Order: sequence, then C-alpha cells, then structure tokens
Amino acid sequence: MDLIILTDGMYHLVPVTEEMLANIKLFKDTVIYSDLCEILRIKLSTYYDYPINRHMMNDNSGDFFGCIWR
Repeated sequence: MDLIILTDGMYHLVPVTEEMLANIKLFKDTVIYSDLCEILRIKLSTYYDYPINRHMMNDNSGDFFGCIWR
C-alpha cells in the first residue's frame, strides 16, 4: 500500500512502512483497505480549512491525497 502525497503540484507515491503502522492495533483478521487508509490519514496528517481545505502531512512533506493498493 502506498500513500499519495501532493507536493509542489506533483503527486508522489510513498510506501507505507512499519514505522507508520506503529502503535496501531487491528482487531480483525481481515483489514478493509479504506479503513486502513482512513486510520493512516488521521495519524499522519492534520486538517486545515483555511485558506483551502486540505490534510497537510504532520512532517510537512506535502498534502495527503489518498492511498493506493498495489
């Protein structure tokens, strides 16, 4: 699974690492893709509504755009 990050007008795929999944406890045997993406979005980004609504990455690497499973 990769995160889609928008930086300076370009989209980048960032592989999900074990460090990103640290302190996340999953209680089901099967994980729903959209739920895992939502959990990572909440953990790794902060929502800003001014001047434009976006989820900015906490490490200032860009804007969280979504996830892709490949």
